[in-house]
Amino acid sequence: MVTVYSKNNCMQCKMVKKWLNEHDVKFDEINIDEKPEFIQTVLDMGFRAAPVVQKDEITFSGFRPSELAKLV
Repeated sequence: MVTVYSKNNCMQCKMVKKWLNEHDVKFDEINIDEKPEFIQTVLDMGFRAAPVVQKDEITFSGFRPSELAKLV
């Protein structure tokens, strides 16, 4: 399962979620504005900006179509 850590009013977050939906990739979204207890989780992964996309050994930040394609 793909997990997307997102924030409110985040254009790249919206683009990631749109891309995943268009490619029929199921994902869980964790909005760190609404669930701030996950902020430390994102920081512990080494990221300081949303979105953070995670699946198994693949983890990256931002809207990166080449990385998203690996999730299909």
